[in-house]
This record gives sequence, C-alpha cells and structure tokens, in this order.
Amino acid sequence: QAQLVESGGGSVQPGESLKLSCTASGFTVASSAIGWFRQAPGKEREGLCCITGSDGSTYYQDSVKGRFTISRDNAKNTVYLQMNSLKPEDTATYYCAEECFDPRAVSNWGQGTQVTVSS
Repeated sequence: QAQLVESGGGSVQPGESLKLSCTASGFTVASSAIGWFRQAPGKEREGLCCITGSDGSTYYQDSVKGRFTISRDNAKNTVYLQMNSLKPEDTATYYCAEECFDPRAVSNWGQGTQVTVSS
C-alpha cells in the first residue's frame, strides 16, 4: 500500500533553516508528482511546491519561492523540503502527498510534521 511519511520538523528561530523529509513506500517517487503542503492553525491546508515524476521539474507557490527548495533522492525514495529564512508565518504542520498544489485532490494524508518558527 502506498504511503508517505513526513519527518524533520522542529522549533527554530526566525531566519533559521529546516529540512523536511517525505519517505515513500509502496511506490516510487521518481514516477510520481509529489507535493508539499502545510496547514497553520485556523487556516486551510495549502499547497507549497511540487516536483514532477517525469523530469523532476519543480514548481513553487509565490509565498515560498526563493526560500524553499523541493528535491528528490531516488535511491532513498525520498522527497525533501529545504526551508531557509523561516518566518513566524511558516509555522504549520507540513505534509507531503502524491499531488501537486490541490489539497482537495488528496484523499489520504499522513500525520505530518510540525514546524514552529518563534523567537
């Protein structure tokens, strides 16, 4: 059964960095589009970025463009999210899914990983 597990969250100060991991089982990330999403308290879940399976093209939401980088390690069957210059408004639970940008298209979410940015 296809499954994605997020990890790597934590508490950091504004301006610091974190790298999240999304490890797949039951399917190959190199053959799928994988997206990162987040949900802050009281807000809707939003899509942040995506890496395509075919050629590894990447796409970003404007709010994270230039600060976040999505990448993939096929050997580890893992997709990463490098987050730099973190801001308090980046505080949220972060999820990955086999979908780009539209959370309504995802029927099964993992537990996510919590990111807290605070001074």
